[in-house]
Amino acid sequence: MTASTGCDEPPGRTIRLTVNGRPRRVVIEDRQLLADVIRAELHLTGTRIGCYNGDCGACTVRVDSRITKSCLVLAASVDGAEITTIEGIAPEGELGDVQQAFWDSDAFQCGFCVAGQLFAIDDLLDTAEEPSEAEIRLALQGNLCRCTGYVNIVEAARLAARRRQEKGRNS
Repeated sequence: MTASTGCDEPPGRTIRLTVNGRPRRVVIEDRQLLADVIRAELHLTGTRIGCYNGDCGACTVRVDSRITKSCLVLAASVDGAEITTIEGIAPEGELGDVQQAFWDSDAFQCGFCVAGQLFAIDDLLDTAEEPSEAEIRLALQGNLCRCTGYVNIVEAARLAARRRQEKGRNS
């Protein structure tokens, strides 16, 4: 017979999410962070954990069309939401335009921080057709990269912007 400590298992609940376009049901503990649920329960490991305090951007996802640091969000609070992770940022088997620009500009290094960088640039380009370097760097605030020095990331953002403009002219 074991002594009871008075601490039972944390209560669980089922939440429903649409993750990368796919409906999902997940049993979670009330205290679980969205980043942990994405990684441990949904097995989408492109969402990284870097700091658990919202400083690095490695855990960035899109929640109902808004970029969000998933290490700061309780999973229970996004019940019913549409979530896009780095794995869902582009059609399956293809690179999105910002991803392709990062590849072509050698803006990827270790890849740990890439989710925050890609979501930030994608959101910026949705509102700024020809962003200046200052606007790009402002959009990247809250996304830490220890490998690149940001020069190639800024160039990738410019390249993606040019390509979107060209695509718009050819449509």
